[in-house]
Amino acid sequence: MPRFSRIFPTASIGAYLIALTAVIALPLIAFVIFLMIRLEAQQREILNSETEEDARSIARSIDRELADAGTTLRLIANSPELQGGNLQAFHGRTQRSLSGTSRFIILADAQGNQKLNTRVGFGEKLSAVSDRQGMKTVLEERRAVVSNIIFGATSQRWVFNILLPLTPDYAQAGSVLILTQNAEDLQRFISTESLPAGWSVAVLDQTGNVVTSTAARPGERGPFAPGAVELMSGVSGTIEDVGGNPRQMYGYARIAESSWKVVVWGPISSAQANIIATSRDLIIGSIALLVFGMVITYLVGRQLRVPIRQIAEMAERIGHGEIVPPIETRITEANQIAIALSNASFDRSQAEDRIHLIMHELVHRTKNIMTLIQAMMRQLARRETSMAEFQRAIGERLQGLGKSIEMLAQEQWQGVPIHRVVALHLETFAETFNRVDVCGPDIALRAEAVQNLGLVLHELATNSVKYGALSVPDGRVALNWSISVEDDPRLTITWEERDGPAVAEPKATGFGTTIINRHAAASFGGHVQLEYRPQGVRWSLTGPLRMFERASADGPKDRV
Repeated sequence: MPRFSRIFPTASIGAYLIALTAVIALPLIAFVIFLMIRLEAQQREILNSETEEDARSIARSIDRELADAGTTLRLIANSPELQGGNLQAFHGRTQRSLSGTSRFIILADAQGNQKLNTRVGFGEKLSAVSDRQGMKTVLEERRAVVSNIIFGATSQRWVFNILLPLTPDYAQAGSVLILTQNAEDLQRFISTESLPAGWSVAVLDQTGNVVTSTAARPGERGPFAPGAVELMSGVSGTIEDVGGNPRQMYGYARIAESSWKVVVWGPISSAQANIIATSRDLIIGSIALLVFGMVITYLVGRQLRVPIRQIAEMAERIGHGEIVPPIETRITEANQIAIALSNASFDRSQAEDRIHLIMHELVHRTKNIMTLIQAMMRQLARRETSMAEFQRAIGERLQGLGKSIEMLAQEQWQGVPIHRVVALHLETFAETFNRVDVCGPDIALRAEAVQNLGLVLHELATNSVKYGALSVPDGRVALNWSISVEDDPRLTITWEERDGPAVAEPKATGFGTTIINRHAAASFGGHVQLEYRPQGVRWSLTGPLRMFERASADGPKDRV
């Protein structure tokens, strides 16, 4: 957490609130932009599909027109006048049957010379066929073909031809029968009413020249980006001119009856004008909302600074030791903090008074402890022992006394439960702790009782581990205490050993015996009885309960 906090600079609450607004709003704006990009991509896919379908629809219409023209040409080719070589009758009959249409019939020989043309009267002088490439193809491949767009010499306009080779049975009449039609007649199939604004349609022959278009004249090259037509491979599809400005989309479809193509194209922006306008409005609205939110956040930050500064002033006064009253602000949480600081200032004053009292008590306790230590050292010094024995004896007892003092410090010298005192001093001898049976009501010992009883229990446990029942695996100790019910209640503590080595009264007593006898009796104003019974040592202490129990301002303590 400290490492993470280093990335945040020191700044005002207003700056952090503005940053928080930005952190919340910017992902939302980014998400809106992401959705609009996804929507634009979906719309682009739909536009691709619709553009291709538009091209295919127009291609099917023109394909039907060419197929109908081819059917008409085959029917005319079966004319009996043509089979009989009566060209004048054939010309008249064909001219009458095609009247009212923009279709005309040309009969040419193998050299490309026109023998008749229904555009003009029979017998008029005619030039050679303009579509030399078509003538060559139909004679070589012996199949019907659709020509590229050409400028007719007779019609003096842009036309396209459907050429049909004649069988040798028609040799006297001619070699190729041609149905010619004005290119402008295909204009009715390329309406742009269903297309987006600014889009166009063109029909291209196999050389890429315009047959008919809404944006170019016949015979011209298509008004497309360089190389676009070459990319229009396959039966149908779409391509995009990514380098154009604006970007163009091309949908194309091949006409089945020929090698012509239908191309539908236009700027992508015009087809997606609605989605682009919506995206722009959403982004502008999101940015405006972000700016508005930051302004509101800045104003809120200014409103928060005032109570925060007032609370900071309260904290400074508390630091100087003053008791401060709570302040009233317009922010509920700030009022709660102010009340908490006011309470804290009062609690601090009380805590300081309590600390002074504890310090006074600590000085008093320290004097008592030093007096006790001095007495211990004088008692041990009277014995004729070596310095090593003296150091060991005094060290063991100071260790036990230190544990009692540590417990009292943890409880702020307010007293410690007797069970805790017993457990603390017996856990020093952890390997024998499970062989000590402890039983008695729990009472809170006063500070002096904790120190003195701790010394006594430490001596009893030490002697038992060295010489008594706890020195052998099967030995056990029963530690019990009870309270007598009388006018002046008394507490009796008993230490009784059993199943240990044989016991005999010692010929000489040491400092330990002095502690468990004389010191115990004097400290608790009671009576000590020490018996060296064969089955084990029995020690008991009886004294007024008030010498043991911590006085309570709330009344007597319940016992368990």
